[in-house]
Amino acid sequence: MNYKTKILTLILFVFTFSVAISFAQEDSSKAHSNHKHKMEMKGAPHKHMDMKDHKNMLMDSTKTNEESWVREGEIDLTAIDKNKDGKVYQDQMDWNVISDVPGECPLCGMKLKEVSLEKAKENLLKHNFKVKE
Repeated sequence: MNYKTKILTLILFVFTFSVAISFAQEDSSKAHSNHKHKMEMKGAPHKHMDMKDHKNMLMDSTKTNEESWVREGEIDLTAIDKNKDGKVYQDQMDWNVISDVPGECPLCGMKLKEVSLEKAKENLLKHNFKVKE
């Protein structure tokens, strides 16, 4: 093997090796990032998030009821008020989490606050949710 061939082979080896390490580090950092995110979410105290972040979160199945408290589409407050007392329980951050009984938000764990149907409607409209008239 002559001198030029040895240099070319060495350069090719170094290039191939550096590309392989680069891809390995990228894959490792993605896996680490996903693991870190899962660890931060599990059992961590709630931090305020945008609504788009909450919509992408998975609900913890241990906190769900037979009927989901996370309301979607057009929200019918009178149908939620099963005991017809004119009041519901609403999360003060995840406004579309509404129940007729006290409890905790399945998205963030906050205690639901008792509000009148009128106040719940006002909160929903203020935060761009659709409410059945």
